[in-house]
Amino acid sequence: MAYPVLLKYSNKIKTVFSQLMRKIKMKNQSTHKSYKDFSKLLKRERNEYIKLFSQGKPFNFELEYARLIDSFFLSSYSESKVGKQLIEKKHPFALLALGGYGRCEQCIHSDIDLLILFNKGIPEETKSLIKEVVYPLWDIGLDASPGTRTIKESIALASDDIEVLTAHMDARLICGSTALYSDFRRQLQDKIIRKKKNKLLIKLIEISKYRHERFGDSTYLLEPNLKEGQGGLRDYHSMLWMARLIKGINSPRDLEFMGCMSQNEYNKLQKALSFLWRIRNHLHIISARKNDQLHFEVQTQLASRLKYSTSSDLKPVESFLGELHGHMETIKKLHLIMVREFKPARRRFHFKRKATFVPLDDEILVDKDLLFFKSPASIIKRPELLMSIFVESARLKIPLSGEANRLVEEFRGLVDKDYRKNPKVIKDFEKILITNAPLFNVLNEMLSTGFLLSFIPEFEGIANRIQYDQYHVYPVDKHVLRTVQKLKSFGTNDEPESCSLCRELFRALKRKRRLLLWSALLHDIGKKDSQGNHSEKGYDIALKVLERIGYTPKQIDLVGFLVREHLLLIKMATRRDVDDEQTAIACARKIKTVEQLNMLYLLTVADSISTGPNAWSDWTHQLLKNLYYRTLSTIENGELATEQATQIIEKKKKAVLSIASESSQEAGIQNCFKHMSVRYLLYSSTNEMLCHFQLFESLGERKAVMHVSQEPETDTRLVTVCAKDRPGLFSIFTGILSINNISILDARVHTWRNSIALDIFKVSAPKDKIYENNLWKKIEKKLQEGLSEDLNVQQLLAEKIQYDTSRNNKEYAPAKIHVDNQMSAFYSIIEVFAEDRLGLLFGITDTLYRSGLNIYFAKIATNLDQVVDIFYVKDLNGNKIQSDTQIKQISQKISDVIYYKL
Repeated sequence: MAYPVLLKYSNKIKTVFSQLMRKIKMKNQSTHKSYKDFSKLLKRERNEYIKLFSQGKPFNFELEYARLIDSFFLSSYSESKVGKQLIEKKHPFALLALGGYGRCEQCIHSDIDLLILFNKGIPEETKSLIKEVVYPLWDIGLDASPGTRTIKESIALASDDIEVLTAHMDARLICGSTALYSDFRRQLQDKIIRKKKNKLLIKLIEISKYRHERFGDSTYLLEPNLKEGQGGLRDYHSMLWMARLIKGINSPRDLEFMGCMSQNEYNKLQKALSFLWRIRNHLHIISARKNDQLHFEVQTQLASRLKYSTSSDLKPVESFLGELHGHMETIKKLHLIMVREFKPARRRFHFKRKATFVPLDDEILVDKDLLFFKSPASIIKRPELLMSIFVESARLKIPLSGEANRLVEEFRGLVDKDYRKNPKVIKDFEKILITNAPLFNVLNEMLSTGFLLSFIPEFEGIANRIQYDQYHVYPVDKHVLRTVQKLKSFGTNDEPESCSLCRELFRALKRKRRLLLWSALLHDIGKKDSQGNHSEKGYDIALKVLERIGYTPKQIDLVGFLVREHLLLIKMATRRDVDDEQTAIACARKIKTVEQLNMLYLLTVADSISTGPNAWSDWTHQLLKNLYYRTLSTIENGELATEQATQIIEKKKKAVLSIASESSQEAGIQNCFKHMSVRYLLYSSTNEMLCHFQLFESLGERKAVMHVSQEPETDTRLVTVCAKDRPGLFSIFTGILSINNISILDARVHTWRNSIALDIFKVSAPKDKIYENNLWKKIEKKLQEGLSEDLNVQQLLAEKIQYDTSRNNKEYAPAKIHVDNQMSAFYSIIEVFAEDRLGLLFGITDTLYRSGLNIYFAKIATNLDQVVDIFYVKDLNGNKIQSDTQIKQISQKISDVIYYKL
């Protein structure tokens, strides 16, 4: 039996398997029993390896685990009766490891991909061979996937299917015929790789592009896919395959030796890969299965397993994720460089084959759609070229070459205090800042080379900085660059019609655009640590940066204002009653001018969109736009006086009566006006008043009636409940909505003087819209039962909560409860920040009712597992809650509800 040249196995494994083989021969055991012994030994040693890995012992787990599996196959091969029969019958075969196993990068629950290769024809005994060699692995729970093909079949399949080809490119001989394996490698090279390498290269690049679109840029996402996302392991695999096609490399080490990357880049790559494999293995252990998606709920566990500790300003999980994103950025960058350098040029500039000078600077060249420095010496003579090459990149919308990237990294030490104050360099940077490049963000390139951090050292504190919540999807530095990019997009026609206001405001700014873009670049610069108010700290940092740049005090004040107040509008829109005159007045008093309002609105929209999908929705957009227009009106016309309010109310009454006269409802409505509060008349529209009157007329002897209208612009529903006022009405209805899985966005309560309550809820659309009408009928029926005390809402919710497994063994973050008596002239505003759970809103509103408080307005914001619930309340006497003792008691009761103590 011919044995191939094998890997050098660890002495321990060789010794253990050799001893076992001797025992088997001495006992003259059956082949089946032998394989069982081999698989038991493999399982035992595998568990030992996992134990050592979990304890953090320093060894290359992926390589050693691959060697351990190899040892099983070698031992099985040497004892295989079927294998001997095949060789005796002139059917030589080779057992090949494919994929990650072939690369000796075997993770704990990764597939064991195998190919049993024959020369001509697949003998009948092959099934028995698989039963001998592979079944024992299945018996111990390993996922082994054997394929059986001839060389001819393998080459044909690889020629048609690039996934098969890449698996074959990673093929490694475990045991069997060396000659067969060599012939397979030769044919793969001669018949496919040499003949089709350019087509295959383009195909690999297309597959990577599609994969990135599907799984996203992992360097941006807080729940990255460690394998398939951009910056993940598959990018590394793609680098290997491209380098094998173009450079003919045989091993990863050849990436450096064959000039695909520098020694420094290769070392960074190895460090990044070691980290990702380590994370992936821990993820496999936690999940007890193959898993590459780093879901939010496992990240704290991983940080704990990896022994990250709390620093002065970072949680362990934030330190872990920051390091992870840094390593994935390395892989992403190296992959992009290789794609750009290997990809055939588009010839878009119609340059000749040789490198061509860029017209604006004779020290920068273009070749194959990539930018190069003429020579390293030119950078030393003219350090401003480090910025100039990025200017050309933005202008021509083409990237730097790999060599230019390396030179920028190598020479960024030339960026000193004088460089940062150089007028030409500053002017060039602002060209980059204002140049719109929707598909190519040069600031990202500057960040990945470290040049942006050198030019604006204050950026160092937010590089790969993670905010651990499900609200902020992106690391801080990436979020900031996305905000800049989004702002610039407002100046194009690419934005949807819904952003027409943004387009109009941005285009009107003209010369002030660069100041707005500076504010976007610096708006989160204060997040370098978690202590204190990041907006205030960012304001101080922004002033220093802009003073260094050379702006005038007036310009610095404007950018400083935008940085300091960049959260003002979004907080007011989502946490306050936008219809309350005091909200617009408070905004107007801080913002002062229309220009500052316009710029702040643009920054707010771009910031919110760039934070992630949970920070932005049509509903949020509508709230923000309403607040913008109300604040604009207040700035332009002044604060609403009593006389103005009276005029508005009288105008509305006339409009309502005019419409009502057509249907003989005029007298009834005129009578209702005397029961309506000034606030209701001021902030309700004409159509709303008519709808509410009709509900009141239809109420009769019933306890409540309900009306639902669709609002397609925001895909929400407006639910109006008209009822005979009674304590707890609001909480009963919130409970019924919760039982039926309807999310409340905001709510408004009006009580007429004739004891009629109008509870108006803005809610999300039901998931099943086909049977929506039936659902609303069911909800109205349950409301009648709840008000008649035929239905115990609290008990129903409690029963539903019992089956809510999402709360099992969950550690809740500390809740925050704040009572604001300054913002509103008439109401106490209770803010509740907590982790969401089923029945929470009912629990809070029921607690407020039992504490003797009436709710007049509520705004409910839920972002995945986080809620911000805002309630405008008064006590039963119509007063604010001013007593410190009462505030503490109410806060404690709400806290008890949040943590299931009530």
